[in-house]
Amino acid sequence: MTVQPIADRVLVRPLEMEERSKGGVIIPDTAKEKPQMGEVLAVGPGKMQENGQRLAPEVKKGDKVLYTSYAGTEVKIDGEKLLLMRESDILAVLE
Repeated sequence: MTVQPIADRVLVRPLEMEERSKGGVIIPDTAKEKPQMGEVLAVGPGKMQENGQRLAPEVKKGDKVLYTSYAGTEVKIDGEKLLLMRESDILAVLE
C-alpha cells in the first residue's frame, strides 16, 4: 500500500534502538526508551499559508531525522509500525 501524506505531514519509520546496554545487559521492552530517530518514507506537499501559497517541505524521502519524544500518531501499514507527524515535530536532519 502506498501512503501519501497531506499538507505538512511526514511519514517516518522509527529506527530501532540497541537492545543491549554498553555493559552487555539486555534491556527489556518495558524499559526501552521510545525512539527519537527515524527515516522519512513520504512527505506531503507542504503547509498552505494564509496567502494561498504552499510552503515547500524542508525534509525529503530518505532523510534520517531526529524528532520530539511524543511526536506524531502511530499507524500500522502492511504490518509495520510507522509514525505520521507534522513537519514541525522534526527537530533536525541527520547527515
